[in-house]
Amino acid sequence: MMMTMMMMSWTLLLLLVTQSQCLNIARPTSSSISRREFGFKSTAAAIFGSLSLSSNCATAASSSSSIGERFSSDILSAPPITAGTKYTGHENLYFPAWMEGEWDATQTLTSTKAPLGLRFIGGPQGSIEVAQKTMDEQSKRIGEPVNLRLRFVKTNLGVVEDRAFNLRSRLDAFAGKSVVASVNYADVRESNRASVLASGGKEDDPLTTTLVYFKGPAAQKTFVISHGQDPLDCDKEWSGYELDRGIFALTNNNIAPPVTTDTEVLYSFSKDGNDKVEGKLRLAGYLNPQSDSLYFEAKNRAVSLTDYTLTLKRASGS
Repeated sequence: MMMTMMMMSWTLLLLLVTQSQCLNIARPTSSSISRREFGFKSTAAAIFGSLSLSSNCATAASSSSSIGERFSSDILSAPPITAGTKYTGHENLYFPAWMEGEWDATQTLTSTKAPLGLRFIGGPQGSIEVAQKTMDEQSKRIGEPVNLRLRFVKTNLGVVEDRAFNLRSRLDAFAGKSVVASVNYADVRESNRASVLASGGKEDDPLTTTLVYFKGPAAQKTFVISHGQDPLDCDKEWSGYELDRGIFALTNNNIAPPVTTDTEVLYSFSKDGNDKVEGKLRLAGYLNPQSDSLYFEAKNRAVSLTDYTLTLKRASGS
């Protein structure tokens, strides 16, 4: 997306979208394909063990928060998988109540890094040439504001991201044109419609797994495999994270196998009155054993870090 991805779910298809002119994708080879050219820019402690969350509202989104600290370190290890551990069928990342509504957002890239070295972002075979091209392309976007609309909705369990709405908004905004044909929610054990309804939820409550079809011959399924957050009773500051797994595939006759990426999405929000939120967004890309020859050498550490600032202003009528 950039919010294309080896970065995050929504960051998943970005460079692919922009570099392939509306996803007219050439037949790739395993030795020349970069994860970003495939749509994924490489998106919660060294041995994470488990994420300890701050219990103090005053410091929840500050550097003393374990999540907040992950914005300042260049060496991150992937959070432990938590999906399916609660067996509720309605797992989700819950945002503070003051995030409810629609927002006019401005997202600006401030930094892009390859903390383990360029070859770790050079595609399945670790090509330095591909990696440098990827880094150069991404660096051109530093300081470039992107405007988009985001939505967070109140459910009976808490405020959640409207993933289908936001994913379309992000992909189209970062591509600079309409590239998404459809976005639908998909039932999985951790988050499914039957369990949401059984818990008192509604038919249109967002789920955590999305299936995107692009206007070109490509599709992507994204699901959450880990998430955590600071206390929701904080009235001004909040941090949270989720680890998204994306499976991207071409839908034409191309024989290239699907590409799987893991991207940690880190949020830090600070409320500025009732109608404005300032924040930071970090996307940490991790290698996947199904797609990357350097997976074991990376030792579960982030191979790409992409940082943004976020300014959200409440949309009219929201």
